[in-house]
Amino acid sequence: MLQNITPRKYQKDILETCLKKNCLVVLPTGIGKTLIALMLVIERMKQFPDQKILFLAPTRPLAQQHLNYFKKHLPELYADMQLFTGIIKASKRKKIWQTADIIFSTPQCISNDLKNNLYDLSEVGLLIEDEAHRCIKNYAYRYVAEQYLEKAKHPKILGLTASPGSDKTKIKEICKNLSVEEVELRTRDSDDVKPYLKELKFNIIKVDFPPKFQEIKFLLKEIYDKKVEELKKRRLLFGRVNKITLLELQKKLMRGASFGGKNFNVLIGISVCAQAIKIQHALELLETQTIYSFNNYIQNIFKQAEQGKSKAVQRIVKQKEFNQAYNILTELIAKKQEHPKLIELKKSIEKKIKQNPKAKIIVFSQYRDTIVRICKELNSIPKTLARVFVGQAKRGSGKESTGLSQKEQQQIIRDFAAGEFNILCATSIGEEGLDIPEVHAVIFYEPVPSAIRKIQRAGRTARLIPGELIILVTRGTRDEAYYWAAFHKEKRMHKAIDGIKQELKDNQNKKQKTLF
Repeated sequence: MLQNITPRKYQKDILETCLKKNCLVVLPTGIGKTLIALMLVIERMKQFPDQKILFLAPTRPLAQQHLNYFKKHLPELYADMQLFTGIIKASKRKKIWQTADIIFSTPQCISNDLKNNLYDLSEVGLLIEDEAHRCIKNYAYRYVAEQYLEKAKHPKILGLTASPGSDKTKIKEICKNLSVEEVELRTRDSDDVKPYLKELKFNIIKVDFPPKFQEIKFLLKEIYDKKVEELKKRRLLFGRVNKITLLELQKKLMRGASFGGKNFNVLIGISVCAQAIKIQHALELLETQTIYSFNNYIQNIFKQAEQGKSKAVQRIVKQKEFNQAYNILTELIAKKQEHPKLIELKKSIEKKIKQNPKAKIIVFSQYRDTIVRICKELNSIPKTLARVFVGQAKRGSGKESTGLSQKEQQQIIRDFAAGEFNILCATSIGEEGLDIPEVHAVIFYEPVPSAIRKIQRAGRTARLIPGELIILVTRGTRDEAYYWAAFHKEKRMHKAIDGIKQELKDNQNKKQKTLF
């Protein structure tokens, strides 16, 4: 039945589990989750020929990608396959639903249709949810799964993800929402996966944080510490303080203020908290990004203060430490000094291109400004052509504007695959799902503290050809903290999944004992 593809042993083994039970399949990017889904679809259609298949993915390009994959690997006329998007009118979707055999869609589109009673899921014999780590809280995946389990005559669910995260409670929530009875986990190091993958070299490049950068950090840290201390004195902030606790406090204070009444402690707290968050962000850009990104942010603070946007920015620009830090920054820009990671990145890519002029490389970074700066710098290397790959939202104005439509994103991926350029400079948009071709190296400009994102980024290389993973780390900064956070979270993820697998097994044994 399959065309142009042969399943691997571990894929066949996982399929056997999926045929018997609702299953969450955890496989690194690029080692064949979609083929397992395709094989399960074939088996379910044989078993229930009058039932439909619903394949959900979080974005339209990803749903389209899955449709293309199915068309490529199933015989022509095997089934009526349709893509559902919000662009298609609701009345037409209702009509297509009646005749389609396999529907590919986003969860939001199906969720809205169900709420509007366009159709129900009673005729669906298999629900597949890709990027299943999103099946938590109020995300549309959860609603569709609930409706499906309630209405389906022959329910069967398959969840697919590269990583469900490291929090055991969240993994359990995903399993509960999808009515998962078994988890199938494989890593690059699993005995049955290893033989199919190519060698992956791992290289951490550590750089020192320059003295002048350290001076700026010290001055900004003084402001930050004062703001945190003030929040504590006002009895608004307690315990350990970080970016997350400050953002949570800000939400809490804003909620308090919106209920009316003039609690001056809360109103002052909102401004102080906003200042702390802005300085915290400036410190992160200084430590982990580029001088270009840091300067853009500082200039934006000055601009907002000039326009009277908020009391917080007006107070920040009046701080003597802030202005001292800005003077040092101006000096660095005049001397054309950059973050040492950018210099090391350039060296690494020059070396790679020298070794193999046809090498394809992805560089990941958290922030658009950094990606724009990286791209410009890399394009100065001979035989190197870099392109920016970012999300749809437009940022900046004029020549500085960034933002790519889904059509533009897909064209860039096609050009990259065709060898029109050799370096893809991507933000998080390049991490999840998109069909990015095999590359010779993946470079993290900064470590990410998320296990999910680390696994997704790293999975872009060493599948069909040998690859290298390079992570740039600035000593004595949050780069180091983020690197170890992701490392430990990945270990916790494996431990959590093992624990959940055992719990699911124990629960099933209890049910069987009750039956007999």
